[in-house]
Amino acid sequence: MYLLLPMDSEDVQEARLTKVCDAKVWAQVLVEEGQVVEILHSETYDGFENFSEAVIFTSDAENPMPFMEMNMMPLVAHTQRDIDDIVEAYLFRELHDMAY
Repeated sequence: MYLLLPMDSEDVQEARLTKVCDAKVWAQVLVEEGQVVEILHSETYDGFENFSEAVIFTSDAENPMPFMEMNMMPLVAHTQRDIDDIVEAYLFRELHDMAY
């Protein structure tokens, strides 16, 4: 599954999840069999070759409509901010559905 994350940096070790409007770069994380297989970066959320199945937000206050129109599932990471924590929360179903 491809997860789409708005990030504040391309540096995988230092990057933190940020609001969509503050995203400096978008990360597309491929998760297969409980492992991160690859992490790609793009300046735009629609700049990836493969379709992202879910987009991760920092809060319920963000606008999911552009992503839902692309058939992405909006999920919220209320406390997780780095890629490893977000992937772990996704695997353990700790990310929340957006309350809109």
